[in-house]
Amino acid sequence: MKKSINIIIFIVLGIAVIGIGMWFSGNVSNETKNTVTTQGATAKEAQSKIMENLKIEDVVVGTGAEAKNGDTITVNYTGTLDDGTKFDSSLNPGRTPFSFPLGAGQVIKGWDMGVLGMKIGGKRRLIIPSAMAYGSQRAAANIPPNSDLVFDIELIAIK
Repeated sequence: MKKSINIIIFIVLGIAVIGIGMWFSGNVSNETKNTVTTQGATAKEAQSKIMENLKIEDVVVGTGAEAKNGDTITVNYTGTLDDGTKFDSSLNPGRTPFSFPLGAGQVIKGWDMGVLGMKIGGKRRLIIPSAMAYGSQRAAANIPPNSDLVFDIELIAIK
């Protein structure tokens, strides 16, 4: 299962890097641009709108150190679709907490942005719009394209 998550993260990272490169080089079709921009909006305005749709709910505010970009953080998490269907959890039997460098683009953008500022011991719910998750890609058999995702995250450690 851990290998599957690493593969998903690798695929998402690759897609994100390619997509960002194409966006900045202007090689994205108008049809693709229209999926992330609103009529008449600039790319910057569209990105701002997407960020507004990321919902962050602190369930428990931690008392330890605060996570910042560049830190390697360790979390427990449970991911569900917006209808409540669970698709993944580090708390499943045989699983371990998940570590990643915050802000390095190795996870979905909703995680990089949503975990920033958490304190050790904190628990946070992230409601992530599909544009900050996997977008129109099918990330896994149990995550349909264009899915908004909900993650319950507990920050365990910061290195």
